[in-house]
Amino acid sequence: MSAYDSFVSVARSQFDQVATTQRPAIEQAARWVAEALTGDRFLFAFGTGHSHMIAEEIFYRAGGLARGIPMLEEPLMLHENAIEATYKEREPGYAARILNSYPVTAGDVLVVASNGGRNAVPIELVLEAKARGVKTVAITNRTQSFRWASRHASGKRLAEVADVVIDNCGVDGDAAVDLPGFPHRLGPPSSITGMLIINLIIIQAVEYAVQNGVQPEVFISSNTSGDDHNDLLLQKYRSQNRHL
Repeated sequence: MSAYDSFVSVARSQFDQVATTQRPAIEQAARWVAEALTGDRFLFAFGTGHSHMIAEEIFYRAGGLARGIPMLEEPLMLHENAIEATYKEREPGYAARILNSYPVTAGDVLVVASNGGRNAVPIELVLEAKARGVKTVAITNRTQSFRWASRHASGKRLAEVADVVIDNCGVDGDAAVDLPGFPHRLGPPSSITGMLIINLIIIQAVEYAVQNGVQPEVFISSNTSGDDHNDLLLQKYRSQNRHL
């Protein structure tokens, strides 16, 4: 099998595993998001390193929630200084500062994505949010997370502190493709499985909300007829979402 086919096979397998084994957890997260939307609350999402892409996925997208707010902390997102970001996500006390910069309150839902699930910032963010009455959801790699010690003072991993845990069904170290004649694995699927999971949560949440008589606000593609529709949502939510 070629490397191309190997990665396609890995991606399909992990998608199937997520869809079948993680459905109860995804549906629980979706019920909470539906409740938040029904109560005029928000879905927040956060991730460090490459996991920040899962947070950004909920933001300002066609078919995406107007009440979806990404928590985008630039020093943790790699593009400014990748080496520094690697160490900053291990820094105790950082999470509280991030949370204080967003209007997160009881009734909201926070999704935190961390493939390794062992660094201080994602763990502390969940703990801080729970203390404020926020429901928390972790997207993480159980295989990797429980093979390595936590870097948080509690000794706990992300999967041990979140209210609901969704496993991305990945492998230890994330990279999943072996290439004959090459000493290292290639192809990390955690970003695409994370995108699948966050979209499944949102789609299912909207379905639940509609079944309960609520029509959640969503964006329309700005490359079709979405500008007027989106402008109204931007005006409505700009004061609550500092990234708009």
